[in-house]
Amino acid sequence: MSYRILSYLAGREPKGGILVGEQIYDLTRSYPSVLAALQDWAKARRELSALAKKSAGKKGLPLKRAKLLAPILYPGNIYCAGANYTDHVAEMERAQGRTPGPNMKQLGEKPWHFVKSSRSSIVGPGAAVKLPAYSSAVDWEIELAAVIGRKAKDVPVERALECIAGYTIANDLSARDAMKRAKNPPASPFHYDWVSQKCFDGACPLGPWIVPAAEIPDPHSLGLKLWIDGELMQDSNTGKMIFDTAEQIAMLSSRVTLQPGDLILTGTPAGVGMGRGRFLKPGEKLKLWIERIGELEHAVA
Repeated sequence: MSYRILSYLAGREPKGGILVGEQIYDLTRSYPSVLAALQDWAKARRELSALAKKSAGKKGLPLKRAKLLAPILYPGNIYCAGANYTDHVAEMERAQGRTPGPNMKQLGEKPWHFVKSSRSSIVGPGAAVKLPAYSSAVDWEIELAAVIGRKAKDVPVERALECIAGYTIANDLSARDAMKRAKNPPASPFHYDWVSQKCFDGACPLGPWIVPAAEIPDPHSLGLKLWIDGELMQDSNTGKMIFDTAEQIAMLSSRVTLQPGDLILTGTPAGVGMGRGRFLKPGEKLKLWIERIGELEHAVA
């Protein structure tokens, strides 16, 4: 039985639930939150599947009446892949006046990630993200987000996808004009300001739900698109990743222990504002879509 895992507002309290068809069913009799289910994923995935079968056809909360929240309140660590789509790397090279050359994988490098804040960055469907006062160049980046479902340390590439509970959609919002410290030399390790660029309040819209990994057998063959006020900006496929999701998990787990509820944002394709010289403006509405997952909508204010 197909189902989605989500968080929603029940009165004034957040609750975890599963979506079957167009009806939401409470999962708090089994788990107090989505994060708790992820922390017991080996057992939880069987229980949620059984709940979906038992609930199908019964009256729940209609999806159209629900106020959805970010599916995980709140995730653990958020690891974000940098420069990980072939089309995006070429786009950024051109934007900086450079001729695209071999990518990092072709040069023998390993996947590279930065960290995004969790509680401050995460917002859910329908949120209006306040653009940071210090930036006039906030960019959009649709990303496939892998949700870790079991503790993982030194995982080989061949087993890495087994660590994923499911997938959701993320927008890695970026303040492009806050990425460098102008008075610090470019050769300095302190030249880049990752906190200001990537970790402002609301910098990671997430949702609308988590699709169990069993329903997405190949995460590297998914269409993904992003629109701003109806204008298509990004239109690509996860098959254009340079380092695939398994390679990213293997690399990260060789450095840190991945925990249930951690997120891995796997990179963004071409079509970002940096390549166009066009950035987000207050009042604009964004729609993000990934094949087999659905749509995430939010605004900026």
